[in-house]
Amino acid sequence: MYQTDMYEGMIAETAMIQGAGGEAINAYFARPLGPGPFPSMVLVHHAPGWDEWYREATRKFAHHGYAALSPNLYFRAGHGTPEDVAAKVRADKGVPDGQVMGDLTGALKFLRTQPYSNGKVGIFGTCSGGRHAYLAACRVPGFDAAVDCWGGRVVMSPEELSPKQPVAPIDYTADLACPLLGLFGEEDRSPTPAQVTQHEAELKRHGKRYEFHMYPNAGHGFFYYDRPAYRQEQAVDGWQKIFAFLAQHLS
Repeated sequence: MYQTDMYEGMIAETAMIQGAGGEAINAYFARPLGPGPFPSMVLVHHAPGWDEWYREATRKFAHHGYAALSPNLYFRAGHGTPEDVAAKVRADKGVPDGQVMGDLTGALKFLRTQPYSNGKVGIFGTCSGGRHAYLAACRVPGFDAAVDCWGGRVVMSPEELSPKQPVAPIDYTADLACPLLGLFGEEDRSPTPAQVTQHEAELKRHGKRYEFHMYPNAGHGFFYYDRPAYRQEQAVDGWQKIFAFLAQHLS
């Protein structure tokens, strides 16, 4: 626990990591100063892009004692403002799930090989990043904990599948290899409460370790303090649940 006479510091910078297919992509990296050992977190950005909120969230994890890395999943779409790049990706109907899994595998390997790592790595994502975080926890070996914040399209109808998203993440639930925390809003429409219930039933059917929290008076993106969706009480409680969960599984 922090005391007011403690020394505190962190380093935060852009780094290059090896992503899918061995291609170099950029990532935002933040960690506490000192020798560690520190647990690590991969942060999977949302559909609005590799934006300021995710850089802030990366530093938030570092402030709480994690080596945190947020890879730029839109690197191959070119560069510009996060909003312009995200618009280009949306027009191209997103990025392929397989490519994202390759990039997240590279992020996991980057963190595991750092000399100050304690050997444990979690994954966190919101919105489409929550979906990707769950998919990675099922498809990428090596994650020790996963946090899915209102990840839509985990449950998908056959009509929603596409060459870039060929399998619904829920269909990989049998392969989930680490504990899962899910945070959702009752007023969300992607995922709907019914879809969250369906996901939970599948986790129970396969005997997976998980905890889900459904917040009343909250919809999609209730952590985003710069948007109308922000809900202060629910967001504060959600962050507390995240850090308690990660302390349990990554310390």
